[in-house]
Amino acid sequence: MNKKTKIILPLIIAISVVFGIFLGSTLNYPKKTITFFGGSPQERKIKRLIDYIHYEYVDEVDTDSLLDGTIKNMLGKLDPHSVYIPAKEQESIAETMNGKFVGIGIQFRMYKDSLTVIKVLKNGPSEKAGIKAGDRILIANNDTLYNKNLGSNYILKTLKGKPNTKVELEIYRKSEHKNLPFTIVRGDVPISSVDAFYMIDKDLGYIKINKFAATTYDEFKTALDALLKDGMKKLVLDLRHNPGGYMQIATQIIDEFLEDGKLIVFTKNKGGKVDETFATKKGEFENGHVFVLINGSSASASEIVAGALQDNDKGTIVGRRSFGKGLVQQEMGLGDGSAVRLTVSRYYTPTGRSIQKPYDHNGNKTYFNEFEKRYNEGELITADSIKVNDTLKYKTPKGKIVYGGGGIIPDVFVAIDTTQYFSNFHYRILNDFVFDYTDNHRAEFQGISFDEFMADFDKDHKILDDYIKDLPSTLKDMDTQELNNLDIYMKALFAQQLFDANAFYKIINTQDVMIEKVKELEKEGYPIEQ
Repeated sequence: MNKKTKIILPLIIAISVVFGIFLGSTLNYPKKTITFFGGSPQERKIKRLIDYIHYEYVDEVDTDSLLDGTIKNMLGKLDPHSVYIPAKEQESIAETMNGKFVGIGIQFRMYKDSLTVIKVLKNGPSEKAGIKAGDRILIANNDTLYNKNLGSNYILKTLKGKPNTKVELEIYRKSEHKNLPFTIVRGDVPISSVDAFYMIDKDLGYIKINKFAATTYDEFKTALDALLKDGMKKLVLDLRHNPGGYMQIATQIIDEFLEDGKLIVFTKNKGGKVDETFATKKGEFENGHVFVLINGSSASASEIVAGALQDNDKGTIVGRRSFGKGLVQQEMGLGDGSAVRLTVSRYYTPTGRSIQKPYDHNGNKTYFNEFEKRYNEGELITADSIKVNDTLKYKTPKGKIVYGGGGIIPDVFVAIDTTQYFSNFHYRILNDFVFDYTDNHRAEFQGISFDEFMADFDKDHKILDDYIKDLPSTLKDMDTQELNNLDIYMKALFAQQLFDANAFYKIINTQDVMIEKVKELEKEGYPIEQ
């Protein structure tokens, strides 16, 4: 196994999938009132034990913490996706899924012990007040924020607040060599779930979705409409490393592709009740073809999208087998700000298959970290190594064979590209280098367009050489492929600093093996009618 891949890929996958636990697939279930420690013998038994410990136990005990541990232990005996959300985590998770929070509208990082503005969000409070990229925030409401080695949580707590409240900032602006006062009125700051959208060529569009949050459909629709105006006839929908989110948002997006009356998904609960979701007449892309990109970190709502399109013979699924989550969670409050997300049903694709992979109750480590197992068994390298269960074989309306029992198997397999990954050192140091260089050369980049950047940036490789010369000797020895990959990645990072995430993906995707495969399929005349 390639050493660089072994270092970075499991980390990416673990972060994506563990985050997906909190997102889950959620339906609009009726609200239920849960009386914790009510009248049943089991509830009274737990309540009595907690009281004994609180009032009689010899040492002081944090019974809240004890109860949290008990709840986690109870849920750990269920399935891997039934989870407890402590009150202190609930707000940030809710913000992520709501698609916005109240703040000042900047992206920041602690750089050399200074809180530095990386990007000012368009139309946000900071842009309206005149904050610029590269500004150092020294003081916020009389709280000194430099030379303190502060963590992100502390900074967020300081800068976030209630709508229309003010935060007084003192800024050091490097370009003017002076401190400046600013008053920012806090407002809604969007958390984007559509990372990028653009035209790959005159017919082929691209949209990347990182999760299915409350605002995702609106973001997706904006992207889809823009690409249709640009002449899009086929679409690449990138769901790689997308851990899921709200099921109803996923079904809204699917509805843009499927004709009226087509089954999208159905769920079945403990009592056997079946709820079906069908497409409506509103789809804007019913006559276009969609290529869906998936990998082992595409889970939950991402798999609902891929499964619905695959089972309706609508899209071409490209990539590697998805995660395999076919369970649906409902969030239930516990009365103190905390909540549980409890699995309440299973979902099934239109052909009737469940794609939930097996799990046991002896811990979730293996369940959430399958990358190395799949790699060792060869399924990331060859499609023939993907294990299927012939007893879970289904047919689509056009006769295509699909399988249940553990993820969506792509229609077109693309092996993992081990040449595209760097060591953790490069990911950390190169980001610092790019920010530092941009910060010291802002005047040179002022007013440059993306097209000019693409044509002229570092043509003589002086910037790349400047980065390489300070690398440890063990990392300087790179072959042509590694050097080219580093050059592309560095250029993409500069584009992200100077423009936006869209610019980053336009560059980084020029060497993406799945997108190259889609281009090949286009030339072969996909979709091929069966």
